[in-house]
Amino acid sequence: MDKISPMMRQYLDVKEKHKDSIVFFRLGDFYEMFFDDAKLVSEELDLTLTGRDYGQKERAPMCGVPYHSSEAYISRLISKGYKIAICEQVENPSEARGLVRREVVRVITPGTIIEGSMLDESRNNYICSIYYNNSERIAGISFCDVSTGELKVSEIFGQDDNLISQIKIELGKFGPREILYITPPDIYRQLASFLKEKLSNCSAEVLEEKFDDQDSINYITKHFKLKNLNQINLESKNHCIKSLVYLIEYLKNTQKGSLNNIGIPMFYDRSDYMGLDLNTIRNLELMETMRTGSKRGSLLGVLDKTKTAMGKRLLRTWIERPLINKEQILARQDSVSEFIENPMVRSGLTELLSGVHDIQRIMTKITYSSANARDLKTFSNALAKLPHIKSLLECTDSKFLRDKYLKFDVLEDIYELINSSIADDPPTSLKEGNIIKTGYDKQIDNYRKDIYETEDLINSIEQRERESTGIPKLKINYNKIFGYYIEVTNSYKKLVPDSYTRKQTLSNCERYTTIELKELEARVLTARERICDAEYKVFEEIRNKVAENFTRVTNTSSIIAIIDVLQSLALVASTYNYVKPEIQDPGVINIKQGRHPVVEALVKDTDFVPNDILLDTDKNTVAIITGPNMAGKSTYMRQTALAVLLAQMGSFVPAECATIGIVDNIFTRIGASDDLASGQSTFMIEMNEVAEIMKNATHNSLLILDEIGRGTSTFDGMSIARAVLEFVADPLRLGAKTLFATHYHELTSITDEIHNIKNYNIAVKKIGDDIVFLRTISLGAADDSYGIEVAKLAGIPNHIISRAKEILFNLEHNLEKNPQFTKYSNITNETFDYDSKKEILKYKDIIQELRELNIDAMTPITAFSKLSNFHSLCLNR
Repeated sequence: MDKISPMMRQYLDVKEKHKDSIVFFRLGDFYEMFFDDAKLVSEELDLTLTGRDYGQKERAPMCGVPYHSSEAYISRLISKGYKIAICEQVENPSEARGLVRREVVRVITPGTIIEGSMLDESRNNYICSIYYNNSERIAGISFCDVSTGELKVSEIFGQDDNLISQIKIELGKFGPREILYITPPDIYRQLASFLKEKLSNCSAEVLEEKFDDQDSINYITKHFKLKNLNQINLESKNHCIKSLVYLIEYLKNTQKGSLNNIGIPMFYDRSDYMGLDLNTIRNLELMETMRTGSKRGSLLGVLDKTKTAMGKRLLRTWIERPLINKEQILARQDSVSEFIENPMVRSGLTELLSGVHDIQRIMTKITYSSANARDLKTFSNALAKLPHIKSLLECTDSKFLRDKYLKFDVLEDIYELINSSIADDPPTSLKEGNIIKTGYDKQIDNYRKDIYETEDLINSIEQRERESTGIPKLKINYNKIFGYYIEVTNSYKKLVPDSYTRKQTLSNCERYTTIELKELEARVLTARERICDAEYKVFEEIRNKVAENFTRVTNTSSIIAIIDVLQSLALVASTYNYVKPEIQDPGVINIKQGRHPVVEALVKDTDFVPNDILLDTDKNTVAIITGPNMAGKSTYMRQTALAVLLAQMGSFVPAECATIGIVDNIFTRIGASDDLASGQSTFMIEMNEVAEIMKNATHNSLLILDEIGRGTSTFDGMSIARAVLEFVADPLRLGAKTLFATHYHELTSITDEIHNIKNYNIAVKKIGDDIVFLRTISLGAADDSYGIEVAKLAGIPNHIISRAKEILFNLEHNLEKNPQFTKYSNITNETFDYDSKKEILKYKDIIQELRELNIDAMTPITAFSKLSNFHSLCLNR
């Protein structure tokens, strides 16, 4: 190791400080990896593993990726949960004395990505920090999107399992890519299993606690330049402060900068938003479908008519966090209504917003000094639209939109700065020149003048040499390898003067230089180097000036996002004929002719059958819904939940009219599958979900419960379902508005005992052995589940269907209890249909007596006598 090369020693020193990261070590135009990092990356990315002698006994394993295309490789490694330490050359090689100095300029982790090529523009990329105190039963939780600068903090209270449940709800809403734990090991383990099962792409890290309460307060006030914590509503919220401290400290260590792009933390009260756990988000298919994971077929897929990346991200936020505050809901409603009533204003905004790029994330690149000239030009093109957007906002009347108009900063000075300085079509590289407009900087203009004059001189030399040598096609050209040269084709080589020095021989020509040309080349190259350095320096000054306006740009981009979401909701409402719901404080949910927003948008060839729903806290707290599979029970329940969610977003709803009483949570228990990896059966998963709902629901919640108890024996399942029904209906225990779908028809009799439960059924029409789904909800219980008919529709073979009907008939009338009872086909024709067998039920006792006769022991006279008696009995019936 004594003979190890200086470069390898430099690498090993860097790696020692970043043992938990893959070090991308910059060598020229490549990032190189060595030793274990090289082996890992070559395997993960399927790259060629090579080796090289750096003064060691054995060749050092190595692999590399090109610098210009490194983001694609880094993205693949990040998606697998790895951290990447970017080690750059931090001094100019031409100015370095000896080995070029290198430093880690940034550590990229799943939660700290800012590169657009590695991010989904339609969703935030959060990193989360959780601080938990075992003795006080309080957790502080912080979420930051480094790519946009958004920083949110909240506090969670609860006892043991309930606290964990509430943390899970927040994690489900934000969907972080990375979590920092400052918690006891048992809490970490409980959340770790949740992440593995529900948020599989989320990485986690446990941090040691090293800040006490006062240190944390001092750290935050100093970092955010605050007089006190009252400014950010965090006074006496020590757990929030702790979660924030460790998050900021982690970001400083990974981003290696001042974090100027991270905004002032915003404390949010969880009670201001509807509670939606991850099961509900998935069961209602709010963001993606359960079957394919695609946006199409989800609520987001229907609502997303946004035109900007900022709008797309905000729409997701509004869907995942509907409001509780009535005034805030009405403010959004009024704005949607205004855009519906003013289609000209809305269409004008839509057209303008289409040209507004993601200024939020571009601004972050600017503050990180990673934005190039093209980024700034894209930024200014977006800013050019802002005055026109504001002028359209001036035409609106709603208080909410007027407030946005008054706060809308069009950032005209930033636009003028970029537009006057950056070239219209700049290169991506900042070291090649041609990024600053002529007329912006005198020194750059003078350098350009020198270059133009020298190039004019070279042109005149070319003309002079043609005349003096008599070579008509003599040319003076330039390339980066050979500089300036005189090119003469082979047919004129004899005319080349002795003063020319041969520089290169090609198949069809020779290239020469002269003393005069060398001198001019030195002047041009020196001028070009100076102009490139000067342009880069001026560009950095411009970029830094723009970066100073981060808060202004963030505020404006937030307003653009809000306008974009509102126009999107208005367009959807106009397209699908949604109505403005009446919003009440907790109370009745009364929807007339309600529709499922996704189903009606996707089904084009048939009309959606609308239905009513009435839930309240008096006589209609719980609705038991019965009827066959495929008839529409699940659609009906989901559309009710979606209508409530849409209303509390501030959106219109798909209905003829609607009154929505604000709910604090929507809980769903719909469908399940085995989780073999964690050793849980369908029934265990179902019971876990029911347990979570029963622990966290309140009387102001909306519950969607589908087929409770179906994963176990009939009597066990029915008993559990009945107990759940009694609990949710009892106003002294829960009394939550509930839609309860079941195939346990025996449960429908509960309405005779409990006054606030009502029976409803999905109407069907039976035609022979077939059924037609009418999709209409009617008051009263279903008379049949029609399971065998649905099985026939699904394509089950006829002989199985026939036997199933036979068995069902036997079970329903307890005929199987007699050990002598065999298939009806023994005494009846097998072609008897189900209704025929019902018809002969009235002869059950006669049939049974016939079976018990010992015919072999009877005389003919006795047999005829018995037969005559049976015939008389049948005639009398």
